[in-house]
Amino acid sequence: MKAVVTTGNGGFDKLQYCEVPLPELGAGEILIKVLAAGVNNTEINTRLGWYSGGGWHIPTPFPFIQGTDCCGIVTQTFDSDDAGFVGKRVLVRPCMRPNGFDSMLNIWMGSDFDGAFAQYVKVPANEVFPIESSWTDAELGSIPCSYGSAENMVQRSRVTSGEHVLVAGASGGVGSAVVQLAKIRGATVTAIVGKSKMEEVIRIGADFVVDRDSDLVNELGEESFDVVIDNVGGPHFAGELNTLKRGGRYATSGAIGGPLVDLDLRTMYLKDLTLIGCTAWDEPVFPRLVSYIESNRIKPLVAKTFPLADIARAQQEFLEKKHVGKFVLIPQHEE
Repeated sequence: MKAVVTTGNGGFDKLQYCEVPLPELGAGEILIKVLAAGVNNTEINTRLGWYSGGGWHIPTPFPFIQGTDCCGIVTQTFDSDDAGFVGKRVLVRPCMRPNGFDSMLNIWMGSDFDGAFAQYVKVPANEVFPIESSWTDAELGSIPCSYGSAENMVQRSRVTSGEHVLVAGASGGVGSAVVQLAKIRGATVTAIVGKSKMEEVIRIGADFVVDRDSDLVNELGEESFDVVIDNVGGPHFAGELNTLKRGGRYATSGAIGGPLVDLDLRTMYLKDLTLIGCTAWDEPVFPRLVSYIESNRIKPLVAKTFPLADIARAQQEFLEKKHVGKFVLIPQHEE
């Protein structure tokens, strides 16, 4: 099969589109013909070695196939008990809890083992979710990583009806998902976004928007929000905490604007804030997303599609951050 092999830490030259062996199935595994695979920050960060410091790091298994998002069709199963999957269009839950949901240990498709930047991928059968939807393959392929991470943060921060939520990076894949998922719960949403993308973010459900280059405390006021959901980090972090009400919650699953931030511990403890790190997905997260898709309660935001072979061009455009929503790669299959 054809696949993009990431050969090590470095630039776009580490992405090699080439012929590789078809995955061989073992017990409990199924083979999926990949129809669409979204582009995420995590794949770029992994290639650049962004996760290589600190006590959290599991060595990246270079050379390997990245690709955290997968929409595809099941073509083969190892166990006869899983034969009912064959021929079904499915999504793969990319954040897997190998020791069960009582353990926070998690592994990610496309980061810890071969993923979906290929014509075929093998995955554990219990991480596969058949889906009945009129959405296109590309639309479905835009969902797993960004919407799963978003739903996990919305759930962990316990967003409820009537609360006011501040969403950072609201034009990106995760942020735009948070806007929709917080609205489903009945929250009021204020979105932090660049001026050129404000109208699009309002269109997907944000009640208010604020320019990402503004002074958040001056624009929004202190103690204005019940929850901040932030996948950006960087210089706005301190201001975001100041906008939280007493007893407020701050949730994050990323730091694309910079991982090192200024934290005045007095702000945290004197305001009784809760800071929530979110990586391992809770058990209800992905089944709930599937139900939202099947009932059309969320909207896919596909900015652009690219052939899988053009992954370097897709990632280059992705890093320019001029788009709203997701880029999706489409493997070419010989029929």
